[in-house]
Formats: sequence, structure tokens, C-alpha cells
Amino acid sequence: MKTPASLKNKVAIVGVGESDIGKVPNMTGLGLNAQAAKRALDESGLEVSDIDGVLTAYSFTEPYFMLGSVLCEYLGVKPRFNASVVSGGASPAVMLKHAAEAIVSGQAETILVCAGENRATGLTRDAALSALLAVGHPYFEQPYGGSIPGYYAMIAQRHMHVYGTKREQLAHVAVNTRAHALLHPNAQMKKPLALQEVLDAKAIADPLGMLDCCLISDAGGAFIVTSAERARDLKAKPVYLQGIGEYHTHEHLMCAPSLTEFGATESGRTAYQMAGLGPQDIDVAELYDCFTIVPIIELEELGFCKPGEGGAFFAEGNARIGGKLPVNTHGGMLSHAHAGAAGGLFGIVEAVRQLRGGLGERQVQGAEVALVHNEGGILSSHCTLILANDKG
Repeated sequence: MKTPASLKNKVAIVGVGESDIGKVPNMTGLGLNAQAAKRALDESGLEVSDIDGVLTAYSFTEPYFMLGSVLCEYLGVKPRFNASVVSGGASPAVMLKHAAEAIVSGQAETILVCAGENRATGLTRDAALSALLAVGHPYFEQPYGGSIPGYYAMIAQRHMHVYGTKREQLAHVAVNTRAHALLHPNAQMKKPLALQEVLDAKAIADPLGMLDCCLISDAGGAFIVTSAERARDLKAKPVYLQGIGEYHTHEHLMCAPSLTEFGATESGRTAYQMAGLGPQDIDVAELYDCFTIVPIIELEELGFCKPGEGGAFFAEGNARIGGKLPVNTHGGMLSHAHAGAAGGLFGIVEAVRQLRGGLGERQVQGAEVALVHNEGGILSSHCTLILANDKG
């Protein structure tokens, strides 16, 4: 396989922002994106006129065919580089890769990446269910009533069968992320969560209960990418891209090559190789966690533990702040926020903040290198990125 061109230390993230989160009925999806973008711009010291590239993802609540162009119109940006990227939950990390490639190739100098929607208040229950059911194959899955939680439950069942993963270990993932969310001033969930509460929660799709499933939020997130050279002159401390890789294996679960092995191994291998680093060099990880089984699988595929040991990693407290590898220090999609592609984007925002430091009780002491993994579809599309607070 051809080795991708290295992007190491060529670009940096110079501003991050997130909108108000939770139920925000007074704001549209575009408004949430704009609020996050403004906060990222303010942090960086840049103006709207400095942005010559815009990337966004998709939206269930904003019915625009050319969403990227509409967002530019809304923000007052007239870029020379613009696109809407649809790789499901992997979109934010994939957009970072596209942004880096565009900057290095001279297509743009400073790119705003943002995503989000008012999924909590902008959709009726029926509309939300219809949108989520549409993920299944139109001929071979949808007619049989498959759902996103149901597909992930099948993956969880298989992992439990092959590796002996326990129901309680899944529950520990939810408890871990809630403990971190309580330390985040903008997290949606503010109530402590006990293990038994997760186990006793309303059943959704065996073995997953309500608290094993991600939130539904109104939220938007943004970050700004520019060249490493320009980043030195800006207001905020730059965080450098060290490595990034993506890998796509399928769209519909019926076409997945395996229910226990997915594409994070390959995307992670590319990111590690580009960065010249390995799992042992990572100080903090922000892993996609739409359901509690997912970060368990990602931990294993990204080399932080052996196959079948991800559940125990969480249950033994290794993923807590102060543990062996703090995971989802903002609370993840299980307790911080999830609004379409914004869920994974918040992992990038949190990684940047951790590497800059100064987060009080939420701060991972000595954090210098962070890994973020986004996945989309039903563990279909994967993108892994490694960030550092120094060029190294």
C-alpha cells in the first residue's frame, strides 16, 4: 500500500469553539454553527475576512442541498475552498485531513471547520426516528425494522460472545464519561451517574440500555486550521497536527467484513506512522462513543490494549482522569453532547484544550500528545488523528 504524504507539523489548529449545548430552542442549526465559529474566531484573534476556506458536514435539521455554501452565506464568508463532507460521525476528523491537504497544496490559507445542528429541538420524534432508520440498507435492512441502536447492539453481542466482555464493563464506559462531564462547564449532563443506574436503565436493544446510548443535543462546534508558519503569529497557542489517517470498510452492517474487527486499526496505523509515534506516546484519547461498546473496540484497535481487554480497561478505572490513559475527558457523546457530526468534532476541541492546559480538575497533567478517533456509519468510516502542543 502506498504511504500517504506526510502532513506532520505542516498545519496547526489555532482556535476552537463550541456553542451553547443541550436544548437551545431559540437557535437554528445554522445559528449554533455560527455561535461556535464566532467563539473559535475570537479565541484565535482572526476575523471573518481572514477565512478563505470553509468545511462543514451534514444536517438532519437544515434542509439545504448545498449546506456548505449556505453556511458560508450565513457567516458572510466568500471562500476559495468550500465543501460539505459526509462521512457520518467520522466527518470532523476527515474534514481536518481535507483542510490540512488544502493548506499544504495552496488551495487555502486559513480554514474554518464546523458542524452541528439543533437535533434536540429541531426535529419531531417521528422525524428523528425516520432519519435514524434511513441509515439501514434500503432493501436488505430497512424493511426489517433495523435501527442504529440495534446494529450496534449486534456488534456488542458479538464482542461479548467472542471475548467474554461483560454487561457491567459496558456500563463502566457510561459512568467514566459522566464523571468527566461533571467537570466540564458546558456539558449537557450535570447529574452524577452510578453503575447500577446504567444497568437498570430502560432497555433499548439488548445489551444496550438508555444510558449506553449517546445524547440527542442542540450543539455546534468549530475549529480553525492554518499553516504552522502563520500559526506562530496568532493569538492562541497553536496545536500541531502530527499524524492523520482514514480507512473505510463498508456502509451497511450487512456488508461489514467482520463484527469484531473494523477500520480503526488501519486508520490508526497510518496516523501513528505519519507522527512517528505509538500508543505508548499518547497522553489523552478522545474516542467516538455513540454507544458504550464503541470506545471499547477503538481502544483495542488503536493498540491501547489487546483484543477483548477494552472492557476491563474501563472497569478498572484506567480511562479516568489520573488513570493510565484518560479517555473522553469532556464527557464524550454519552454525557457532553451529540448533535450529528458535532459529536466527534467536540473530541477535537477537547484534545486541543487539553494540550493547551489550564483546565483545572479536568486537566490531564503533563498532556503533550493527544489522539482523537472519529467513526461514522455503523463502525464504517474511520479517521484517527494525533495532535501535539509542540512540533516535537
